[in-house]
Amino acid sequence: MNQKSLLGAVLLAVLVTGTAGAQTEADRLKGKKLIEWGWDEPDTKFMRAHVRRMEQFPFDGLVFHVVSGKGGNLTWEMWGGRKFGLDEFQGALDDLKATEFRRLTDRFLRVNVTPGKVDWFDDRAWAVVVHNAGVAAQVARRGSCKGFMFDVEQYEGRLFDYRQQKHRATKTFAQYGAQVRRRGREWIQEINKHFPDVTLLLTFGYSIAQPRRGARDRAGSAYGLLADFLDGVLEACSKDTTVVDAWESSYPYKEAKQFERAYGTIKERALGWTAVPEKYRARVKAGFGIWMDHDWRRKGWDLKDLSKNHFSPVEFEAAVRAALRVSDGYVWVYTEQPRWWTGERLPRAYVEALERARKVEKGP
Repeated sequence: MNQKSLLGAVLLAVLVTGTAGAQTEADRLKGKKLIEWGWDEPDTKFMRAHVRRMEQFPFDGLVFHVVSGKGGNLTWEMWGGRKFGLDEFQGALDDLKATEFRRLTDRFLRVNVTPGKVDWFDDRAWAVVVHNAGVAAQVARRGSCKGFMFDVEQYEGRLFDYRQQKHRATKTFAQYGAQVRRRGREWIQEINKHFPDVTLLLTFGYSIAQPRRGARDRAGSAYGLLADFLDGVLEACSKDTTVVDAWESSYPYKEAKQFERAYGTIKERALGWTAVPEKYRARVKAGFGIWMDHDWRRKGWDLKDLSKNHFSPVEFEAAVRAALRVSDGYVWVYTEQPRWWTGERLPRAYVEALERARKVEKGP
């Protein structure tokens, strides 16, 4: 191993453990939080009615959505043309304030980039998006939440793909990048006005914006402009804002070395992908997502022979434990077929595996 490679290996070891010396199991798991998210994502009414049952499971928090009194879903409609009023969510706020949370302390309001068909250069349209972000921040803050699960996946509009932008024929990628960065500053400033110590869990961070599949640069990446938006967020956010690259790419990981490698990418390699590296180093933490029923469409979700699933209970326990050890704080468990809050298609063995993953292993 040459000197440069040796230095890199030592640096990664320090990053992962948090110190050059060995840490105890208790040290590695202390303060780490497990968050639930999936197709069973609840609204505030469900949480209010079922919180005691929900808190029987070994989670520290969850992702939820809010519905307005007029039937609008803030999560799915906020990045569009509908301007929401805070008063529309008084019922949701009443639910949150009336729910006696004990174990589920770390709650995150889901914020999507949908419909996501707004022109970055349209000031009037973007004023609505920024306004809605402020409404979401007030709901989360007044509802005693930690912040947002910021889902940047382009479910509808191709918001971050330069090749799909309205003015691509007359404006360069650099011009778009500067404008998107400006929007990132405006977005987080509005949020911080109402929620100065917000925590943003990102489903994807800078990694997904990088060129791949033969693309020469970010102009050819489906998420190329996301890096500019995040630069704006980091550039303008309050000193108390925390941004977590929650790394959805870890959904199928089973081995500790996979989480360790991803940690190195988030904490060090990504410094070369941002225009504000000092802000990044100060604000960005590493987290991980694990998809318990990963690839169920192809493999199925077998309720009898659990070894046929992507994660057997033993593998699931090991993956969660490894993710918790390596993470800076947050690990989220994602599911589609099994439903934690109602118990549907949820074998007890996976519940027990999650409980074991939280416990400190005793030495010989």
